Amino acid sequence: MNEFNAIWEIEERLSTLPRGYISQKRIGGKTRYYLQWKENGKVKSQYIPLELLEETKAQIEERRRLQEQMKEWKVKNGKERFFETNVVICDELDAMTKSVSGLKKRDMYDRILSYLYGKVRNRVCVLYGLRRTGKTTMLLQAIAEMKKEDFVRSAYIKLRMTNSMDQLTRDLDRLYQAGYRYIFLDEVTLMKDFIDCAALLSDVYVPMGMRIVLSGTDSLGFWLASDNELYDRERTFHTTFIPYREYSRLLGIDSIDEYIRYGGTLRAGEVDFDDEDLQEEGIAFRDDESTRRYIDTAICKNIQHSLANLEFGQYFGHLRDLYEANELTGAINRIVEDMNHEFVVRVLTRPFLSHDLRITARNLKRERNPERRMNILNEMDQASVTASLMKILEIRNQEEQKIGITKSHGAQIKKYLEALDLIVSCPIEYGLPDVEAQERVLFTQPGMRYCQAQALVYTLMKDERFQQLDYDTISFVTERLLQEVRGRMLEDIVLLETMKALGKNYKVFKLMFASGEFDMVVLNQKEGRCAIYEIKHSQQCVFEQARHLRDEEKLRLTTPRFGKLAGRYVLYLGQDMDTDDGIRYRNVETFLKNLPTFSFEK
Repeated sequence: MNEFNAIWEIEERLSTLPRGYISQKRIGGKTRYYLQWKENGKVKSQYIPLELLEETKAQIEERRRLQEQMKEWKVKNGKERFFETNVVICDELDAMTKSVSGLKKRDMYDRILSYLYGKVRNRVCVLYGLRRTGKTTMLLQAIAEMKKEDFVRSAYIKLRMTNSMDQLTRDLDRLYQAGYRYIFLDEVTLMKDFIDCAALLSDVYVPMGMRIVLSGTDSLGFWLASDNELYDRERTFHTTFIPYREYSRLLGIDSIDEYIRYGGTLRAGEVDFDDEDLQEEGIAFRDDESTRRYIDTAICKNIQHSLANLEFGQYFGHLRDLYEANELTGAINRIVEDMNHEFVVRVLTRPFLSHDLRITARNLKRERNPERRMNILNEMDQASVTASLMKILEIRNQEEQKIGITKSHGAQIKKYLEALDLIVSCPIEYGLPDVEAQERVLFTQPGMRYCQAQALVYTLMKDERFQQLDYDTISFVTERLLQEVRGRMLEDIVLLETMKALGKNYKVFKLMFASGEFDMVVLNQKEGRCAIYEIKHSQQCVFEQARHLRDEEKLRLTTPRFGKLAGRYVLYLGQDMDTDDGIRYRNVETFLKNLPTFSFEK
């Protein structure tokens, strides 16, 4: 038996022996014995029957002796002698899985188990998604719930940028020889040669009987590998999109506003715009657990690192000049902020001006209450406001760019944002049939957009002209700004989640007219029926909200072109109710939670 197998057998034996020590207590005049140990910082105990006392003492002594052997081996040889990467097995792995104890599971979790215990010939399992969407948690949950005989054959490896595929394959060979069959590779995309050599995992080790689950921060690397080395060799499960119903179940949050604020990740976002440490790159990117700016790490760095590692950067294409000029981050940020714009290239080439600022200025000017009607946002120094906002969001204006941004730049960036599951195209139809349909770009992570809106409010509050107003006016204008943002975001959320949930038998789209629009139309293509919706970020039922749903001309242009009209709805934050003229008010949070269950009648 080689030395590695001997160590493996020691660690396997340790995983079966009790941890802790034996204590005794006098209860009712009798001595009782307990096994005590620490778990997650708490002392736990278990009663030991007298007939098992000597056996338990012997097991604890055996554990102490084996741990001493392991300690001597590590001091003498060092763990790196056997593993070149960060391999975690047995007791250390068991301790790691305690961190996910009690956490709820994502909807796709059972699909990972299906891969691990199903029939697989030459495919690896890939958890594909942005940061903080539950990838590592699901890996550890799958390990934690294994049967004992499977757990002792499982290894978790967290790769580093300094690791190579050669080092990983040598460790996989060692693990295979020792009997390990379930391998979980985390942060695998950090390896510079992963994309170019990924097929080794599916073509060599899976046919040998290993089940290999991959995960990593640079999810675009998986997308590039699936189009190259891993083509037709992977089962991919996407984690980026976390719908409201799943977010609510996982975190116990039933507020759509909380989802708007933080949705898209399973952690809250950064809001302290005055903290320079959070904006200092050296601090923000110190390690995987630090409070880095999500948009830079999850998207911009993701794209840049993945492209740089694919065939020595040959796939940068049109983006190389932006990358080398350090302007790629700004270009991506610009698209994210103006995601609803029709043509990406127009977003990139016009001077940056916040969409949210323009919309709020227009609506305040039209405010029905004359005491609150004002031109303050139009009259203030918008150049100063915009410059400050750009600094916070790290977006360069066109005049500051060293490299001109072209249509090709925009097309390639959009392609990668789609590959990251960050944006999804939703069709926009027009009331007149001879007008060609267009698309609306929906953003799958609402919290990222709302973070930008908060930056805008922060900037407005510091504008000199704005500071001259009284407190009540400042509060009203800023809240109105965020109200507009939440309203637009709620429309996007409902469109996106309905479109993704209903499947191919349904068509979900926005319907535009010469004046006005239906926020959403749901067409059952099999039955030839449709429902029309207005989406309002309001708890109030107001007659004006449904004016488009009552417009006979708009109804005439909708049906029968899009099928027989099955219902007219207002989705809002209030209680369910029906009006005398047939408008059905339904709570939007309940609507989203019930998806994919859907009915025109309910």
